[in-house]
Amino acid sequence: MDAACIIQGRRIGPEDLVSIQRLLAQNAQCSRYKLSRLLCELWDWRDPVGQLQDMAARSLLLKLQERGWISLPAKRRASPNRMHHKRVAPVDHATEPLSTSLGQLLPLQVRELSRYPKDQPLFECLLHRYHYLSYTSSVGLNLKYLICEGGGRPVACLLFGSAAWKCVPRDQFIGWSAPQRERALQQITNNTRLLILPWVQVRYLASHVLSCVVRHLAGDWQRKYSRPLHLVESFVDTSRFAGSCYRAANWIELGQSRGRTRQDRCNQIRVPPKRVLVYPLRSDFRAALCS
Repeated sequence: MDAACIIQGRRIGPEDLVSIQRLLAQNAQCSRYKLSRLLCELWDWRDPVGQLQDMAARSLLLKLQERGWISLPAKRRASPNRMHHKRVAPVDHATEPLSTSLGQLLPLQVRELSRYPKDQPLFECLLHRYHYLSYTSSVGLNLKYLICEGGGRPVACLLFGSAAWKCVPRDQFIGWSAPQRERALQQITNNTRLLILPWVQVRYLASHVLSCVVRHLAGDWQRKYSRPLHLVESFVDTSRFAGSCYRAANWIELGQSRGRTRQDRCNQIRVPPKRVLVYPLRSDFRAALCS
């Protein structure tokens, strides 16, 4: 390595590479799992709530090995990450048809699940069973919302997670540089799941739910992760959906993605292009993200 580069969202220079090589040499008998945790401790690499970022460190080490800069020990066993093997347990829930006007459901209960942990098994069961992408677990920074009608019966689920690493329409809309994006990406969240439960037939419910939840996002993100949130994005599969509820909730349509994923390291299109929509959470979001 002759110059610094960005890997796994971190700027890695020649001195950093030397320290990693020294760490590997001094702990040659350790597993990859242990080495990733040792690297986190060496760099004090933690998430906003203080937990070691060992999964990110493991990805960084693998990418360094792919470039031929380090050599990791052979993999000893499957990943110890419990989320990879998690099974979503069924939870009893009512499925009787609910067909009424929006006004009859109001006011809705917006439950952010770090405040309502008892509702998390039901939330996971509903997304796993009824969303077309299913669900097993969330990775990285996230917010989960269970939306209930006035009587407490669930009508919708929303999941917000890590923003896309790169998205040309979004990045052009913001107007930030690559270093600015690397620094501020965690001040954007991605609405990765929106589910209106299939037995709920209420006109305008989806757009109303989106409008209700975005009013809570910035405060909930700050409370949970002690960092600001300035923009929300979503990617709509137009082979399945028109995205009308987002536009009705005043989201801004930016165009289409290029059809790549975070795992697409070979620049090959692996998923259909999707419609890109965003919702600014403050009027000066560009200045906040680019400062």
